[in-house]
Amino acid sequence: MTSAPPSGIPEQHKYILDESEMPTRWYNILADLPTPPPPPLHPGTREPAGPDDLSPLFPQALIAQEVTTERYVDIPEPVQDVYRLWRPSPLYRARRLEQALGTPARIYYKYEGVSPAGSHKPNTAVAQAYYNAVEGTKKITTETGAGQWGTALAFACTLFGIDCEVWQVGASYDQKPYRRMMIETFGGTVHRSPSDLTEAGRALLADPANHSGSLGMAISEAVEAAVADPQIKYALGSVLNHVLLHQTVIGEEALLQLAKAGEDRLDLVVGCTGGGSNFAGLAFPIMREKLAGRFDPEIRAVEPASCPSLTRGTYAYDFGDTAGTTPLFKMHTLGHDFVPDPIHAGGLRYHGMSPLLSHIYEEGLMTARAVPQTECFDVGVLFARTEGIVPAPEPTHALAEAVREAKACAETGEEKVIVTALCGHGLLDLPAYDSYLSGRMVDEDVTEARLEAGLATLP
Repeated sequence: MTSAPPSGIPEQHKYILDESEMPTRWYNILADLPTPPPPPLHPGTREPAGPDDLSPLFPQALIAQEVTTERYVDIPEPVQDVYRLWRPSPLYRARRLEQALGTPARIYYKYEGVSPAGSHKPNTAVAQAYYNAVEGTKKITTETGAGQWGTALAFACTLFGIDCEVWQVGASYDQKPYRRMMIETFGGTVHRSPSDLTEAGRALLADPANHSGSLGMAISEAVEAAVADPQIKYALGSVLNHVLLHQTVIGEEALLQLAKAGEDRLDLVVGCTGGGSNFAGLAFPIMREKLAGRFDPEIRAVEPASCPSLTRGTYAYDFGDTAGTTPLFKMHTLGHDFVPDPIHAGGLRYHGMSPLLSHIYEEGLMTARAVPQTECFDVGVLFARTEGIVPAPEPTHALAEAVREAKACAETGEEKVIVTALCGHGLLDLPAYDSYLSGRMVDEDVTEARLEAGLATLP
């Protein structure tokens, strides 16, 4: 337990690591799980998918990382060199937020908004671009929701001399024009999805209900464009094992920084979840310590109430995209045809959850909550007015849950240690805050009928 500093010594707000302390290995939680997750299945044969099934989409190095059970994977030096532009990222003690809440809880947040893209996404974008460049890829296609992933991949592709083509979910393309501009500034090409550039997009456009788009639709378009040319590969910004692997630099740094803060225990680790990469990045190294008996925190995922794949979805095999072209993944899903409401947290509008996180959830190693967006923005504004950072809409879900817990501590007197991931800033999401501040934001009710309709199309 930490104590107040001696009189006259200022309280520390942030904990910084030297570049020499930056992790040089990614952590693979598959090595430590009690049971392995179910394998992906080929969409045609329904047999376990092998490396050959994935090679039209990904370079061999990433396919190897997708299936490896080695505990650690070395980070190539060229990737480390790019990481040093912003890593290690700071860990903050949210003292002013604590004071505003009147809580004895100690709240820490790992801030990834210091990256060139303003989010955690470059942690995997740089790695994926590097491995593609090594294997001679000329162009990478991808989808993006709110635009953080598309921005990160455009930045990374520019560094390694690769063209980048992005299909952005229609609702976010309309709501967040500055994300599109940032992608283009980094050298990427952006299309509104669904588009008339692909067969999948044209088919989706035939139904007006698809106008707002979804990550599943954008994935279908990006995958179709990639498989049409052997010199083009596809990159995914979340969900898959290798993506979650690359994000573990977040949690590895956080453990070192919490030690510098004098914390010898953790009570709650909380992160937002859409596909799962930000949450896994913070949680997996801490889960390793929990499995080894060194910590015993509750590890809690928080998702939008309007896209509740963990809390209201079904654990089943489903496609990763709307058109049904990807392998089948065993995951918590709302059905690949489910179109989430066009909430402002565009990065969380995905019908499924990471298969690896879904398996861990089924194993009872983590819990999950769903939070409505108005509560998230209540806390986002409070956070901005106390900590001085306008958070992206996505991490306000985790902040809202952290605040709930801190308020409970104010009632009980418990001095819980709460750690969360602030995965990005919201400086390009200000129209969302305008919607909230003007009173126009509403919470959508996802009815059982809508959920049943989405799940009715499971393969």
